[in-house]
Amino acid sequence: MLFTRHKTELPAAESAPPGRDEPMSGLEPHLVLGTPIVPPFPEGFGTIVVGMGCFWGAERLFWQAPGVYTTAAGYSGGFTRNPTYEEVCSGRTGHAEVVLAVFDPAQTSYDEMLRIFWEGHDPTQGMRQGNDVGTQYRSAVYWSDSAERDAVLASREVFQKELAKARYGEITTEIAEAGTFYYAEGYHQQYLARNPNGYCGLGGTGVSCPIGLAVGANSPPS
Repeated sequence: MLFTRHKTELPAAESAPPGRDEPMSGLEPHLVLGTPIVPPFPEGFGTIVVGMGCFWGAERLFWQAPGVYTTAAGYSGGFTRNPTYEEVCSGRTGHAEVVLAVFDPAQTSYDEMLRIFWEGHDPTQGMRQGNDVGTQYRSAVYWSDSAERDAVLASREVFQKELAKARYGEITTEIAEAGTFYYAEGYHQQYLARNPNGYCGLGGTGVSCPIGLAVGANSPPS
């Protein structure tokens, strides 16, 4: 029980490993889409960074969505600079496993990205997603400006009402201003394309999230 409690409690900044200055290198173009997964991205394209549990299945969900230019697996929301997968899994860095999705606002929208996010996992589970337990598996959305923040909060409100109708509890999703997105190691990128029979712990609630009710936010990448 002590081990489980440690895994589900966010660490203090002073206890996190410092990390390293060198960013992840040698990242190849997207295995499925053929586009670069690192900036610069096309001018005017939007981005979203979300945590939905294990990032393998979450990344596939977004690269399959119409209008998505590229995706990448990574870490965000913690303290350690350029963390490794092992460090994140230790629970000591404070990071969540996240997905970066870059999208063309002429073909899709930030609201649609939020719909995919809310419907693609169970945002009521706290520091876990299914059988994956730990702070790195928490539900999270990291916004870049006030328009995105307002869109996220509005979408949470409408989805909470739909979840309540289906007898789900309160949404526990972390909603915070975006910090640095750290790319995960190359073998995590498009993992389920490289390993079609690989593990995917993604599972939604079966509840639909109304879209078009939130404030639009199609911000270009920072």
